Amino acid sequence: MNQMQQIETQQRKFKASRDSILSEMKMLKEKRQQSEKTYMPKQRSLQSLEASLHAMESTRESLKAELGTDLLSQLTLEDQRRVDDLNDEIRQLQQDNRQLLNERIKLEGIMTRVETYLNENLRKRLDQVEQELNELRETEGGTVLTATTSELDGINKRVKDTLARSEDLDVLVDKNEIEIKDHLKNMDRWKSVEKEQNDAINHDTKELEKMTNRQGMLLKKKEECMKKIRELGSLPQEAFEKYQTLTLKQLFRKLEQCNTELKKYSHVNKKALDQFVNFSEQKEKLIKRQEELDRGHKSIMELMNVLELRKYEAIQLTFKQVSKNFSEVFQRLVPGGKATLVMKKGDAEGSQSQDESEGGADGEKGSGSQSSVPSVDHFTGVGIRVSFTGKQGEMREMQQLSGGQKSLVALALIFAIQKCDPAPFYLFDEIDQALDAQHRKAVSDMIVTLAGHAQFITTTFRPELLESADKFYGVKFRNKVSHIDVISAEQAKDFVEDDTTHG
Repeated sequence: MNQMQQIETQQRKFKASRDSILSEMKMLKEKRQQSEKTYMPKQRSLQSLEASLHAMESTRESLKAELGTDLLSQLTLEDQRRVDDLNDEIRQLQQDNRQLLNERIKLEGIMTRVETYLNENLRKRLDQVEQELNELRETEGGTVLTATTSELDGINKRVKDTLARSEDLDVLVDKNEIEIKDHLKNMDRWKSVEKEQNDAINHDTKELEKMTNRQGMLLKKKEECMKKIRELGSLPQEAFEKYQTLTLKQLFRKLEQCNTELKKYSHVNKKALDQFVNFSEQKEKLIKRQEELDRGHKSIMELMNVLELRKYEAIQLTFKQVSKNFSEVFQRLVPGGKATLVMKKGDAEGSQSQDESEGGADGEKGSGSQSSVPSVDHFTGVGIRVSFTGKQGEMREMQQLSGGQKSLVALALIFAIQKCDPAPFYLFDEIDQALDAQHRKAVSDMIVTLAGHAQFITTTFRPELLESADKFYGVKFRNKVSHIDVISAEQAKDFVEDDTTHG
């Protein structure tokens, strides 16, 4: 019985160890699958690296072919464009180099992680599994151990394949490093070539600046010579063709002879012809300028005449309208009365005359025969002639009227102007003070008629203006201060009557 219990106990131990081994094998399978998954991206990255290497090889071959050509002493536009292309290729090679270095760093990191995992985990676990397998071979379960052993052999084989692939990757990485170094050398060589070409360009630029400065000096000398030739005076066209075939010595000999002959005529003005031509041109310009100024003066005078005529017509039209309104308003204020406005005019000697509104236009037409455009300077003022009885023989000037009549005429003129050019409001201060009751009533009626288009504010101590007013304000003086209050019509009438009684 003890033996059976021991065997059962061993069997349970073997089953537990077999379960643990199976779980470890499952984990190893998962690790292998993960390794295979990581292997495919590495393979693809390796292919992309090979493609970039081939591209770089083709670039290197093209650069070698370009190295076989000789550089010109002076760069043309095409050579400069080629230098720019080489700079672009160098920048592209530097970018490819950085990409390859990044890929190499990534691969080295992956290899380091894989080796670390193999050395620290898988190999240790492999040793443990082999030890447990050896123990299991001595006990029961030989068939399961054999299957486990074969599976472990397969795993070991895959591990060896993975290690072999890692070694291949190491070889490829080393090869890529060698190629990267070669490309860096080529890039340094191209940089030196570019530097030499830049030095050549700078040298050519300096030479070009020297030639430009020399050309400027020669042009300056040419201008000085041309100036001296112009100072000699105007020459015929034959003179330039006649001496082109002569040598320099012959020209100097001719020059000496000409200078000897010119000394005989030293008292003659050599620039007389040029001065005559210049003065003739200036005369023509001044004549044209005078004509332009005359045309401008004529147009300005025409504009002034038009404006003067418009001003005259505007004054005449306004005067007629105000005169007409003045006659109508005066007849309403003074039934049976008559009033006219008179335009005062002055002549050249300073004397003055008066024309009535009806005859003013005819008078101006008569004066227009002397001048084409009438002038408003003849107008010196406006006079008023009124008659309170309506008889023509009793027409009087403003100086002959009493105070109340002058106030009434002034109000008639204000109302006439209001009809012609209305204002938004009017402020009257005791305009009815000197008027009698009949005229105060007429003024009140006229204000009511005109109140539809303007606002009238009046101060009064008479009851006639209160009858047609819309609103009333009372002004009182208390304690040396004026106070304004809104009052009713009855209060206003009481106030006026009280003031009239005590006044």
